[in-house]
Amino acid sequence: MRTFLQVLVNTAVANVTTSFLWFALTFWVYLETRSVLATGIVGGAYMLLVALFGMVFGTIVDRYRKHQAMVFASATSLAAFAVAGVLYLLQPESVLVDLGGPWFWLFAGVILFGGVIENMRSIALSTTVTLLVPVERHANANGLVGSVQGLTFAVTSVLSGLAVGMLGMGWTLLISIVCTAAALVHLLTLRIPEEQPKRVDRAPLVDFRGAIGAIRLVPGLFALLIFATFNNLIGGVYLALMDAYGLQLFAVEWWGVVLGISSTGFIAGGLLVAKLGLGRNPIRTMLLLVGATAIAGAVFTIRDAWLLYAVGIWAYMALIPAIEAAEQTVIQKVVPFETQGRVFGFAQAFESAAAPITAFVIAPLAEFVIIPYMDSGAGQAAFGWLLGDGVARGIALVFFFAGIVMLVVAALAFATKSYRRISAQFAAPDPPEGAAPRMQPAQ
Repeated sequence: MRTFLQVLVNTAVANVTTSFLWFALTFWVYLETRSVLATGIVGGAYMLLVALFGMVFGTIVDRYRKHQAMVFASATSLAAFAVAGVLYLLQPESVLVDLGGPWFWLFAGVILFGGVIENMRSIALSTTVTLLVPVERHANANGLVGSVQGLTFAVTSVLSGLAVGMLGMGWTLLISIVCTAAALVHLLTLRIPEEQPKRVDRAPLVDFRGAIGAIRLVPGLFALLIFATFNNLIGGVYLALMDAYGLQLFAVEWWGVVLGISSTGFIAGGLLVAKLGLGRNPIRTMLLLVGATAIAGAVFTIRDAWLLYAVGIWAYMALIPAIEAAEQTVIQKVVPFETQGRVFGFAQAFESAAAPITAFVIAPLAEFVIIPYMDSGAGQAAFGWLLGDGVARGIALVFFFAGIVMLVVAALAFATKSYRRISAQFAAPDPPEGAAPRMQPAQ
């Protein structure tokens, strides 16, 4: 556990840094362009890159020691942020925020790649839970991971808004480069006890077949991933529009503070899971909580009130750690350790691919169709009774119907055969042969 906690803290520092720069980029782009379309494209591009590289990351985690994978990810992020810093020095901001020019896409793309590569560490961290933590404590350890992610979100939300508002993008980049380098140096001093994974001759860089084979061995697991993917499909709505709505209600400095305070829900939710676990059936817990997040997402913009929005975000974030921990806990028990990296990578790729689809569709639809409609007399007459009046009623309309759709899907999932099968598989007294072995330190 001591080794796991050291890895967890180091990963937290690295995640704070990459999230800090990622949030700052999103805030900066919106403030400079005032375009919902621009923020939607940036957010969608991030999730699309996560989807494209998820399987690659999972394969690397399985084929190399977890420490090696983490070092590689941190070093690559550092290099990407350094390149972005050079671009910022070479080009004026007016050129970098020109959506019609190549420099904006190159600058944003380099930062996004540096942030995306950090997701390899998240996959490696999930497998270190299996490697270093007893199986009966997996849910609690995953709760700690959720709390750390919440702390990361809270810190970066506040600091990103303050950094962009008070220091500018240049100093924000410099801070990110320095902190990424410090996390890498500390990571080099850590040692994770693990045997060298078996090498496979002429193995593909993206072991899609190996991931699918591992998933098919567990009845109902693919359906679980499908459900999580649909949940992320709805999550793409928030990815595309949440910052735009928040920046309508708050100045950028205050929006960062609001996100920071509301994201303590992540911390509270994760600590609750770390203390209490997820119950005897994590899948049932997950479906119930997804329904609760759907309700929160449907009502937190039902009126133009900053307090309602902030409380709704807090409630939504408090539920997310348990939902994510439930999926991780199931995979850690029912999937053999040797293939967990590929399964987590497949899950990350498959689920993350959904969010950019929604973001790319919703962002232009909201900007050019829904928002103008709700600003018109016809829109206010049709939905004013439901959403009231005020700013961004078009975005509120999107949030409301997205939540209703997710609520219906979560309710229907309880009646499926896949839900019963994966629940029975998890409840089995012993994990499958070869699952989650306790590894010994390499000699």
